[in-house]
Amino acid sequence: MSKQPCTYILASGRLGTIYIGVTSDLLARLHQHRSGELPGFTLRYGVRRLVRYEMFDDMVSAIEREKQLKRWHRDWKINLIESSNPHWDDLAVGLGFDPIPPRYPRPKG
Repeated sequence: MSKQPCTYILASGRLGTIYIGVTSDLLARLHQHRSGELPGFTLRYGVRRLVRYEMFDDMVSAIEREKQLKRWHRDWKINLIESSNPHWDDLAVGLGFDPIPPRYPRPKG
């Protein structure tokens, strides 16, 4: 996959925390999110699974779509994800990334 403007949605898991972003290089950005190189929201909330992405011919269109999606209600975002990815599979695996191991609850104490 060569560099191409893209809007993407990451999730912490099925029906979990959602993050919407835009990039010109999806593979590089996914590597940053999955390796913990990007401090902030996605690192703090464990949002690393790629559940949807849309490619565009130009960055202006990708940014407009990102803005549109960020204005949507959560239910609309969930419906969009499930329209093409009903089980919230990690689409990054199909792009050559290793699967993310399942998360286990932290022991209390």
